[in-house]
Amino acid sequence: MSDDALIAVFADGLGLPADQLHDDTSPVNTPAWDSLASMTLVSLVEDRFGVTLSTRDIMKMQTIGLARTVLRGKGVDGI
Repeated sequence: MSDDALIAVFADGLGLPADQLHDDTSPVNTPAWDSLASMTLVSLVEDRFGVTLSTRDIMKMQTIGLARTVLRGKGVDGI
């Protein structure tokens, strides 16, 4: 498992090895990241980090790196 908690969540949600994911991973370059996976990822991220994501937040999360930025903006540390 990855030491990066956010990468670990995305690996779980996408069913991919953590070492294949990075901050530039997006639906454009990751076939497993389809609309159903997006819904799963939102739920996993909210549960894991104890946040509630607005529609605006979700729309901003077009890559793992942008998801990291959104979570940091919500006060999530250590990601």
